[in-house]
Amino acid sequence: MDILDRLALFSYLDYSAIGLLFMLWLMIGWRIEHPSKKHASVSVLMAEYRREWMRQMVTREPRIYDAAILASLRQGTAFFASASLISIGGVLALIGNTDQLIGIADDLTLDRDPSIVWELKLLVTLFFVTNAFLKFVWSNRLFGYCAVLMSAVPNDITDPRTMPRAMQAAEINVTAARGFNRGLRSVYFGLASVAWLAGPIALIGASLITCLVLWRREFASQSRDVLLSGDAHGA
Repeated sequence: MDILDRLALFSYLDYSAIGLLFMLWLMIGWRIEHPSKKHASVSVLMAEYRREWMRQMVTREPRIYDAAILASLRQGTAFFASASLISIGGVLALIGNTDQLIGIADDLTLDRDPSIVWELKLLVTLFFVTNAFLKFVWSNRLFGYCAVLMSAVPNDITDPRTMPRAMQAAEINVTAARGFNRGLRSVYFGLASVAWLAGPIALIGASLITCLVLWRREFASQSRDVLLSGDAHGA
């Protein structure tokens, strides 16, 4: 079976559904990281608090508290990276044995498609899970860089290197958090992509719901209201 024959196994609705999935993934990610000035996202608001954290760290003695927070952030990225790696193995196992999925399809009276159809659908999920793993691993490494930079900040507040190095640590911290958030979004849309196994209509519904959930958490959540009520934003 050549590539054209394989592509013919999917309907126009399938292509529309998968196109919508990737479009929403890219669009919501861009909007979260580039919101309007009047309606900042939770991620952007938290980035400012991360910078303020590094400014406050300069005068905090000792800095054990800051090290503990950073260690917990690294543990979080390590956990999600491990979970993503396990998921990659699980998806690969399913791709290697699609007979189980075909059996489930029969039980649910779904269309009995060739094995290649199920495998290609699972490859989409594999893409998102793999992307999430790479983002989590890089985020973990960046938090490690941040720890080194924080350690390089002089204890003397009058040292001209103190604040610049603290701000360097802040920007690395913000970049690490951005990678972590991108990994989480990949996990969300990876879960949504599993709905394609039930058909394109299910995938469209799952994609829209996932995008709506992300939008609400970033732009209309109680957490955002709490962040906006802080002194840093002129409450």
